[in-house]
Amino acid sequence: MNSDNASSKPSGWNRAVRTTKRILRWFLTILIIFIGTFIYWKYFYTYSEGYRAGLLQKFSNKGTFFKTYEGEMILSSISSTSNVAIASEKFYFSVINKELVPQFDTLQGENVIVHYIQKNGAVFWRGDSKYLVDSIRVKR
Repeated sequence: MNSDNASSKPSGWNRAVRTTKRILRWFLTILIIFIGTFIYWKYFYTYSEGYRAGLLQKFSNKGTFFKTYEGEMILSSISSTSNVAIASEKFYFSVINKELVPQFDTLQGENVIVHYIQKNGAVFWRGDSKYLVDSIRVKR
């Protein structure tokens, strides 16, 4: 009639369960910290910031679920005498400050200087590009 001994587990078993739970908790904590750090580094950490100068070629509002303002500039390294860019590359960017939209709309086709912040990755609600432009001015 000693039912307590029959239903209780050996103390070694309890120790093994506690140790396994402790190891699992540490593993999950480290995993959550690693994933959080990676997400911050990939999408929110500012990798670089600076200025780009060029011809504002395109500016549009696009997106399927989240409408974002996207732009395209032609950066030229060599100009000819007829004000045509010879050796050029395109700079794609997203605009994060919605108050700048009227300026971008009126400055298409102009030589401008923009200030950008570069992230390591793009998130869908912020735009298609890793380059986020937060100011614009006309190049004199």
